[in-house]
Amino acid sequence: MKSRLLALASLSVLSVLSARAQFATSVVDYNSGAGFAAGFTNASAALGAPASGAAVTPFAPPFSKSQIVSIGAGGDITLQMSAPIVNDPLDPYGIDFSIFANEFFVNSSSGVSGLFFHSASLLVQVSQDDSTWYTLNPSLAPQAGELFPTSGSGNPLVPVNPSLTTASFIGQNLAGIQSLYGGSAGGTGYDLSWALDGGGNNANLTSADFVRIEVQTGVLDLDGVSIVSPVPEPATWALILTGTALAAFRVRKQ
Repeated sequence: MKSRLLALASLSVLSVLSARAQFATSVVDYNSGAGFAAGFTNASAALGAPASGAAVTPFAPPFSKSQIVSIGAGGDITLQMSAPIVNDPLDPYGIDFSIFANEFFVNSSSGVSGLFFHSASLLVQVSQDDSTWYTLNPSLAPQAGELFPTSGSGNPLVPVNPSLTTASFIGQNLAGIQSLYGGSAGGTGYDLSWALDGGGNNANLTSADFVRIEVQTGVLDLDGVSIVSPVPEPATWALILTGTALAAFRVRKQ
């Protein structure tokens, strides 16, 4: 009984920390474009959480038709999120959402020796209503599918430090990569503050419910889109810790 109560207390804490554990839940539109990977046209593969589990590592990316959807040149995909992406200053590194693809680190006897990815030129766009769209500033927004390869044991709601580059991982083994990831599942991070209106001006966008990825050249094999969870404020941490302590105290008294 005690262990059950303690488990319930732990689940309560986790529910607070993962309140914004959200992903894409519906495909609004999908156009495969040209040069896409044949057979990988199941757009629903981009819904839900990115591929996870011990079999998915930065050396072994998601690769099945149920895990990724391929988008070629001239193609695009529009996804609706289950909750708004919020431009939250508390989000780690200012990253508000992440896009996951199937790039991977090349493994050699000395660890990481390079990065394999499909070269592509992309535009990432966001919208609040699937009508008015804002393009994330291409000079700031990285190309999805280049960094960072998915780590199935990591948390897809936590972004990787965007200051890291491929060179940061050269010579690293799996443990070294995961250490640099800091608990993240990888993915390419984006900030809503990069959103530009039709005139190329900052849109001052506070939230977005839709994400559209347009592939101008090359190919993107998409796994999923996740909303980053913010770091709890000190008062929230205090509340969480107090609740956990009280729950543990009650369990000990029974």
